[in-house]
Parts: sequence; C-alpha cells; structure tokens
Amino acid sequence: MKASFKTLVGIAGVVALVGAGCSQSMAAHDGMAMASPSTTTSSGTKAAALRTTLNNLFAEHVWLAGSATGAALGGRDADFKAAAAALDQNSVAIARAIGSVYGSDAEQAFLPLWRKHIGFAVDYTVGVATNDRAKADKAVNDLVAYSQDFGAFLQSANPNLPKSVVADLVKHHVVTLKTVIDAQAAKDPDKAYVALRTAAGHMQMIADPLAEAIVKQFPDKFRG
Repeated sequence: MKASFKTLVGIAGVVALVGAGCSQSMAAHDGMAMASPSTTTSSGTKAAALRTTLNNLFAEHVWLAGSATGAALGGRDADFKAAAAALDQNSVAIARAIGSVYGSDAEQAFLPLWRKHIGFAVDYTVGVATNDRAKADKAVNDLVAYSQDFGAFLQSANPNLPKSVVADLVKHHVVTLKTVIDAQAAKDPDKAYVALRTAAGHMQMIADPLAEAIVKQFPDKFRG
C-alpha cells in the first residue's frame, strides 16, 4: 500500500513539529528493552551509567525513527504521529543527557542541531515516498553536510572528539538509516528489520566514544 496523501502531508509537517519542540520532554527515562545486551553493564560506576544511558538513548533514537518512517510510508497516519512525538521526546532526553554534563546552554544548542538531522531524514522519506529523486538526493547531501556540522559541534565542546571521526560515525548513522527507509519503501520487511537492527547496533559506535571522551574531559565528575 502506498503512503496516503494525508500521511505524506503529516510527514512533511513533522519538520515543524520537531523544530517547534511541541512534544513534552520525558519525565524520566527508564531505559529501553530493545537495546542491545552489549550496552548493559553490572558496574555501578558513574562512568558506566553514562555509557549505558547514552547507548540506550541513541539506540532508541533509531528504533523510533524506523517506527516513524515505516508508519509514514505505510500510510498509518496515527502511528506516524505517535512515533514522531516519541522520537522528539527521545531527542529532548538526549539533549538533557548532554546538558547534565555541559550545562543548560549546551543543552539548548544541542537540541535544535540534533532535531535538524531528523528533519533531513523526513525530507528523504518524503522524496522516496513521492518518487521525487531530486528531493531525496538533496536530503542525502544535507545529511552528509550535517555530519560535518555535528562533528564540529562536539569537537568544540570536547577536544577528545575529533571532528573528522565524529563526522564519519554520524555519516554511517545516516547511511544505515537510509537503508532502513529504502527497504521500508520497497515493502521488504525482512530487509527492513535486519537493517534496523544494524542501524541501532551502530549507535554504540557513537555512544561509547562520546561517553569515554566525556569521562576523560571531566574525570572528577565520574569518580566512583
């Protein structure tokens, strides 16, 4: 079944939803059952807690993004809106995690930057759904350029995070999520879910270095 016009309008509208931040933030984040077992730890240290939190949040980001794009491409308008709202709640939670270390100014700067790449992913989904190759290609180019901006942002906050390394990791995140969307658009659920697991698993390659760099930058905050 092709995505309905109503749902495609809703997909485009999520950019405004994300930009305005009309979703309420999570009152608490209890973790994510779908996270990879490798992200869990029996250690009670603050450093381990940070690593686990970031792994859970970043993996959740992928699962919710995949739920949103899958619902949109399947014409399930109500599911799409619910997934998009949950995805934005996840964005707020990630920003709060960053803010817990770097302060409220960094949190407020991080959130719109993070939401920006979700908007580009929405653009790609719309392009694929409407067979608008130019729109889809532009979205991919925007996402690749975004990876540089995101890398520069993290490097400015933490010198232990080289821009080029972060940009490459984010670019791979973009590629793995694109594979999910392409499989969903092709109505290939087997490939889509394999790609979704791969995309979620890759987020550990972002979360672990970020956590390690933060601990290295602020060792006094993470003793014990």
